[in-house]
Amino acid sequence: MTKASYIFLAGASRGVGREIAKCLVEQNQKVKAMLRKEASRPELEAMGVNVVIGDAMAAAAVEQAMVAEPIDAVITTIGGLPQAEQNPDYLANKNLIDAAVKACVKKFILVTSIGTGNSVVALSPQALATLGAVLAEKDKAEQHLIGSGLTYTIIRPGGLKSEPATGNGVLTEDPKVGGTIHRADVAQLVCRCLFSDAANNKVLSAIDRNMPFGRLEFEEFNVN
Repeated sequence: MTKASYIFLAGASRGVGREIAKCLVEQNQKVKAMLRKEASRPELEAMGVNVVIGDAMAAAAVEQAMVAEPIDAVITTIGGLPQAEQNPDYLANKNLIDAAVKACVKKFILVTSIGTGNSVVALSPQALATLGAVLAEKDKAEQHLIGSGLTYTIIRPGGLKSEPATGNGVLTEDPKVGGTIHRADVAQLVCRCLFSDAANNKVLSAIDRNMPFGRLEFEEFNVN
């Protein structure tokens, strides 16, 4: 990553995306966040984040947001809820991926969730009944990224908690692993993957090593 270029972040208004913004700022990275609404703008700008307002569901808005300054990498945590009228999991992330291809970014990190793609085996039937439609959209986004030609990392967190980071967040290539993890720990893993060649073109599940579901033994992925 170059000092003149930005890390482009989508989903920074809340949750994991907000934690990633904090993590990147702490590392003295230049961050440009795309927000759909103005509400979170003052807090992000106070952190030193460059904010642009635009709807990721509109391809032209995404392209316009990316061309203003050089972008080295894109991170997106955009996702919808099962009851949402219009699900952004595929379309918004597709627009970001397509714009990143045009902008020739060096790396793209997509945050989805355990249960997407081949990790469907890690979820209970009850969870799948609730999340199935959303997971299908996330899978389409993952497949679009894999086929885009971009250098990518896909991170699938388990069930998310909002407490402070534990430092016990781990990654694994084992799709059968399920568990929970704090949002701040996911953010730390994302930031580590951003600067890790080992994480290039990998699909990784993320849980807290002390909060797995069922299977206790699995191989951790070494980001460094």
